[in-house]
Amino acid sequence: MRAARLHGPGDLRVEDIAAPGAPEPGWVKLRVDAAGICGSDLHNFRTGQWISRSPSTAGHELTGTVIAIGDGVDTVALGERVVADSRFWCGECAQCHAGKRHLCTSLGFVGEICDGGFAEQAVLPARLLHTIDAALDERVAAMAEPLAVALHAVRRLPKTAGSVLVVGCGTIGGLAALLLSRTFADTVLVADHNPGRCARVARVTGASIVDLNRDAIAAATADAPLLAAVEATGSVAALGQLLGVLDAGGTVAMVGIFHGRLDIDPNILVEREIALLGCHAFADELPDAIRMLGELTEPMVELIDREIGLDDVPAAYERLLAGQGDGLKTIIRMRSAGRV
Repeated sequence: MRAARLHGPGDLRVEDIAAPGAPEPGWVKLRVDAAGICGSDLHNFRTGQWISRSPSTAGHELTGTVIAIGDGVDTVALGERVVADSRFWCGECAQCHAGKRHLCTSLGFVGEICDGGFAEQAVLPARLLHTIDAALDERVAAMAEPLAVALHAVRRLPKTAGSVLVVGCGTIGGLAALLLSRTFADTVLVADHNPGRCARVARVTGASIVDLNRDAIAAATADAPLLAAVEATGSVAALGQLLGVLDAGGTVAMVGIFHGRLDIDPNILVEREIALLGCHAFADELPDAIRMLGELTEPMVELIDREIGLDDVPAAYERLLAGQGDGLKTIIRMRSAGRV
């Protein structure tokens, strides 16, 4: 079968490898239908930060169809369509026992601890699989995991925030804006250095585009204080600008993966009582995110940048690392599909 495998930093190869055999007890074999390229995939490709074995098949945002079941599995059936939980938790540490699997002391992820979804077939623990509606668009199903990440970040914000600013219109930021526009906020503001991508998110979600300066924010909020924001860029410079426009008592849900170290005056946080909240993956939001997929299908499809095949993955990495494209998500489809 074909698979996109990471051999080391900067070394991603699409190769012919042996298909997985019969799954072990507690595991399930899938025919992968679609998978999404995540910013963390690109980060790992660039830095090798999470390479724990090599080569490994990347891809933790995936949907597939069950084609074989190991002994002891009764949670899924042959032929069912599923999406995968990306988190590979131990189940034994204090955080896992407290129900906080996303904070597991030895947490890893699909595509790192075990092979992921950038392949024609994958074998995963049954505990990670959630069944989905057989009629659900496979492109949208592949975005269940990032939708759960966005939902986790949004739910960490104060419920009475009023206007919310989303900085960064990549996958998580764009999906956060979509969620906020539907259910959570009065006014959604978006900012991004890529004008095409920002315009697409604004069009799909109804959000207002702003520059990261106080005059622009004040005009967009009718001088009401800005007390909540989602930081989804992973840019130290963008976070610094965000802190300059957030009002006293504000909260930032930080969900971006950073490529540098913070250099901020901590007195800004103390004197203005600014709360910075780290948002790691998701807690128990994946089932809720899956339930939302049907009603969000149309806007989520509009946010897709391109559909590609497995052989196109290395070129897609190059394009995404160069910041090209005005969509949020590149979807790998294992069967023939047209480009969007």
